[in-house]
Amino acid sequence: MYQMNAKMHFRFVFALLVVSFNSDVLGKNLKYRIYEEQRVGSVIARLSEDVADVLVKLPNPSTVRFRAMQRGNSPLLVVNEDSGEISIGAKIDREQLCQKNLNCSIEFDVITLPTEHLQLFHIEVEVLDINDNSPQFSRPLIPIEISESAAVGTRIPLDSAFDPDVGENSLHTYSLSANDFFNIEVQTRTDGAKYAELIVVRELDRELKSSYELQLTASDMGVPQRSGSSILKISISDSNDNSPAFEQQSYIIQLLENSPIGTLLLDLNATDPDEGANGKIVYSFSSHVSPKIIETFKIDSERGHLTLFKPVDYEITKSYEIDVQAQDLGPNSIPAHCKIIIKVVDVNDNKPEININLMSPGKEEISYIFEGDPIDTFVALVRVQDKDSGLNGEIVCRLHGHGHFKLQKTYENNYLILTNATLDREKRSEYSLTVIAEDKGTPSLSTVKHFTVQINDINDNPPHFQRSRYEFAISENNSPGAYITTVTATDPDLGENGQVTYTILESFILGSSITTYVTIDPSNGAIYALRIFDHEEVSQITFVVEARDGGSPKQLVSNTTVVLTIIDENDNIPVVIGPALRNNTAEISIPKGAESGFHVTRIRAMDRDSGVNAELSCSIVAGNEENIFVIDPRSCDIHTNVSMESVPYTEWELSVVIQDKGNPQLHTKVLLKCMIFEYAESVTSTAMTSVSQASLDVSMIIIISLGAICAVLLVIMVLFATRCNREKKDTRSYNCRVAESTYQHHPKRPSRQIHKGDITLVPTVNGTLPIRSHHRPSPSSSPTLERGQMGSRQSHNSHQSLNSLVTISSNHVPENFSLELTHATPAVEQVSQLLSMLHQGQYQPRPSFRGNKYSRSYRYALQDMDKFSLKDSGRGDSEAGDSDYDLGRDSPIDRLLGEGFSDLFLTDGRIPADLKTEAYKG
Repeated sequence: MYQMNAKMHFRFVFALLVVSFNSDVLGKNLKYRIYEEQRVGSVIARLSEDVADVLVKLPNPSTVRFRAMQRGNSPLLVVNEDSGEISIGAKIDREQLCQKNLNCSIEFDVITLPTEHLQLFHIEVEVLDINDNSPQFSRPLIPIEISESAAVGTRIPLDSAFDPDVGENSLHTYSLSANDFFNIEVQTRTDGAKYAELIVVRELDRELKSSYELQLTASDMGVPQRSGSSILKISISDSNDNSPAFEQQSYIIQLLENSPIGTLLLDLNATDPDEGANGKIVYSFSSHVSPKIIETFKIDSERGHLTLFKPVDYEITKSYEIDVQAQDLGPNSIPAHCKIIIKVVDVNDNKPEININLMSPGKEEISYIFEGDPIDTFVALVRVQDKDSGLNGEIVCRLHGHGHFKLQKTYENNYLILTNATLDREKRSEYSLTVIAEDKGTPSLSTVKHFTVQINDINDNPPHFQRSRYEFAISENNSPGAYITTVTATDPDLGENGQVTYTILESFILGSSITTYVTIDPSNGAIYALRIFDHEEVSQITFVVEARDGGSPKQLVSNTTVVLTIIDENDNIPVVIGPALRNNTAEISIPKGAESGFHVTRIRAMDRDSGVNAELSCSIVAGNEENIFVIDPRSCDIHTNVSMESVPYTEWELSVVIQDKGNPQLHTKVLLKCMIFEYAESVTSTAMTSVSQASLDVSMIIIISLGAICAVLLVIMVLFATRCNREKKDTRSYNCRVAESTYQHHPKRPSRQIHKGDITLVPTVNGTLPIRSHHRPSPSSSPTLERGQMGSRQSHNSHQSLNSLVTISSNHVPENFSLELTHATPAVEQVSQLLSMLHQGQYQPRPSFRGNKYSRSYRYALQDMDKFSLKDSGRGDSEAGDSDYDLGRDSPIDRLLGEGFSDLFLTDGRIPADLKTEAYKG
């Protein structure tokens, strides 16, 4: 390989920057020059420096990267994306790259990344020739035969030498070794090729010398100069008097490049006046014509017809120069030579070429951009070219497919395809674009190239519920884990951007987290129950379901409200709350003088269900075979149907069924023991009706008795408290346990026996007894009995009943429970005072230990407080003997309570008149 001398060992790189700033061009045109055969890896330019004036205008020039838009697996020049250095990627041989073309360059485009602020740089690197090739002849020995009769000045064309270099490095001249008979003259063909003609300068004499061997040397003007040689072996033959002659010494022919094979180009006509073989002419190409001529054209040796043997292409070779000779068949024939110049005429036979560079390596027909990218986002780089010349090579380029894209010209035949609108993948995910390139020839030729633009997804759509509020229903008493419904949110995004996950947002129902009621499958939105729903506990559950996609970097969410209605089932039996029941039985007293229509009692019942499941009706199912009583099925009021004086019986047991209207129907059965008592005065129908409206309630009597007992106990406790304070000489209350311990351990004080009278209540700061007393005057119209009828025996028995108090937990007494009394007896007034003091929180009952709990206990004689419970045991219909209504179980406390209350009644078992009157008022 040719080596440059020491003066050329430096890297020879020229850079020419051509700046373009018109409205259609983004960036610059940059031109560089390098010599061929440079070392691979040699840096020829640094774009970051050469285009610094353009980069400085970008928002963040330090992050700009460079991307070369080249085709081919092994580019001759490579561009470093980070630094923008252009270096040699493979060996560059100018002769292989451009052959004999004077202008040889490598062109490609470089764009900046990211494409939001796209800059386009057109790079043109001119490859300069070095003298690395010597002129070469096609054959080392060139035979030539010349007649001895050849006249001085006879010219014989010689073989041309070939030098692939260009310019001064190409073939420049020929030289011939020294001799006395021949000389050469250098000629130039129309295509620029140089050849030599052998000229006879002295008369030849075969008899003196029959042959010559001369060295023909071809040399260039390169540095250093290179040359090649061939041997001319000249044979001197005997003479032929006349030689053939052409009509013209040269011909110029215009040949259309699209001419078909076999086209007659020229009919050669050479003449020879000799006769016979000396006058018969044979046509042929001269021996020095190039093989390319022999491959392309054909000459008829007898007729001299020059025809086209192979198609010609104006874009490859624009002209041909052919040397033809005519020679007779006589001895010592001297051939005649003729030059034919064929000029190829360009026709529009080349379609425009379209080269599309996309940003998707490996997929030449698909470009990818993201939805939401701004207008003028770079899509592809298009380069068009046409090998034809003139109008045949001028190209008009268009873009068809969709108005969301546009074609923008940059320079020469280079175009950018940019977005013309912001794209939405959910509306359209793919576009098919067509680039059409058409030349201006006649007829016009065009090329069509298709490619696809695919829109990449971004997370720009939150999940979407069909409704903002869903309402569903489920029956109560469901099984845990029961399927309720499914809420679905759709997300048109792709992949993780469209993958929806469901969660229930935290909220609370009756103090419990919503996640203890329902759960949701995060993958499909199916909602399941986690517990058994009770319509009586909660009739409606409202919660919020959140749908969240899996997008990155930010996840999108949306919410919907789910309202779950708990449908009531008939799962609660009616509960009787009045009259008070014991073992599912109530005792009802009826005055002897009650007339027909007398109000016996009203059965008060409730059902925790709703709707028709809670609509109750009552009926007497047994014990009323003689129709002595009638009952209103809706109000459950029981009236007498006849006068009680006319009835021979004094007791009845009525079996009453309270039934709801649910499906299936549930019912409760109670037993009413009705008893007739003798009334002191005659009861008129009007009076009876008034009394019947305030039917005697045994529970009221019990409460009144409890109040009286508590009042007496309070007086005693106050007296003992005062006495203890005096003994201790301080303001603290006397505590019986502390006192007893003190007396036992104090040596100076005599021990004494602790009596019941020493017991006092411990004061409390904020304790409250849930019983209130209200004093109100009794109506004047109400019948009253003389207080004197309450004998001294009754008063004495009332004091004895104080020792029969029972302790009942305050947990059984509702806080809103109130006791109303009318002034009837002094004992009742004492009860009112006691209740008032208890209500003010001056005393606190002692704690009573139950298992692992302490509960406050009060001494009172109320035995039916379980009637405040609104939920049955769940065992079905309540009958006599059920635990739901067995409020007065037999126990020592019951016996003590019975003994204490028996003193409040008359000896004959009748209720005292004042208590009975007050009870009627209640």
